[in-house]
Amino acid sequence: MAKRAENEQPQKAFGWAARDPSGILSPFHFSRRENGDDDVTVKIHYCGICHSDLHSLKNEWGFTKYPILPGHEIVGFVTAVGSSVHKFKVGDRVGVGVIVGSCQTCDICEQSLENYCPNVIFTYNSTDHDGTNTYGGYSDMIVVHQRFVLQFPENLPSDAGAPLLCAGITVYSPMKYYGMTEPGKHLGVAGLGGLGHIAVKIGKAFGLKVTVISTSPKKEDEAINKLGADAFVLSSDPAKLKAAVNTMDYIIDTIAAVHPLAPLLSLLKMDGKLITVGLPEKPLELPIFPLVLGRKLVGGSDIGGMKETQEMLDFCAKHNITADIELISVDSINMAMERLAKSDVKYRFVIDIANSLSPS
Repeated sequence: MAKRAENEQPQKAFGWAARDPSGILSPFHFSRRENGDDDVTVKIHYCGICHSDLHSLKNEWGFTKYPILPGHEIVGFVTAVGSSVHKFKVGDRVGVGVIVGSCQTCDICEQSLENYCPNVIFTYNSTDHDGTNTYGGYSDMIVVHQRFVLQFPENLPSDAGAPLLCAGITVYSPMKYYGMTEPGKHLGVAGLGGLGHIAVKIGKAFGLKVTVISTSPKKEDEAINKLGADAFVLSSDPAKLKAAVNTMDYIIDTIAAVHPLAPLLSLLKMDGKLITVGLPEKPLELPIFPLVLGRKLVGGSDIGGMKETQEMLDFCAKHNITADIELISVDSINMAMERLAKSDVKYRFVIDIANSLSPS
């Protein structure tokens, strides 16, 4: 008979989990492994809520294992380190992002691209090396192999810095890989949510001209006056869209819902790049003529490796880039999920774990 989650491992832990595709979260007693030689134990203070948490809770991607305890934008303090750990010490403030394991020996891992390892282990809803389920950051503590722990820069706030561990690296990595960082070039950001608002800030820090592309007219003021975008294109207005045709060098598409790609491709200049990171639950239709006639590229990207994630955190610290957040207590988590489903948040919920999570 399978052991109950709270008896699988020696260390008792507590968080909020969902038991079925309703996605409703409730208190959950479970357990974590002992801190091994290469491990770091972290007392969690803050955890961001990512759109993929919502998809996973409701099994919208089709591979959720229940019970599921989400959260992969984790900031906290080290409470224990193993004998082989020299980079971290008790009391250090650290981050844990989307992944907590990989094979560590393949060609991909040797390039510090652990996120693309065929045996990558995600922070939640994944199977750990010992065969147990991984549980995420909507909880009081976590034990992580040192390779997957990040030093959190001193001047980044814990709460508004937490979403960088997923949203930040999700937009930073493709911008670096696809060469979308040349000062003076024109970047379009499609969708102004958790990913999009950070893409605007990172784009401006690279010295790009940034235009937000959105179907919502009420986001124009926010995009330009609050987030510092240079321009705004209302994609639901054919005249506005037409005026922006062939003006952009790159577009980062952060939209998490099914949407047409043809209008976005029309905005790109020749040799333009459309990079998609939003993960809609159904396939998108890709028209080939605009690609062929404009030598345009459509690509994708999934977070980043550990080395690049640390680089991104240091870059954001240097440029004072944080997420715009709404801090919530853990008992508001289901309300936050309902609002997130309606895109009713500017722009990221972060759970105040340290001040609101207590075992019931």
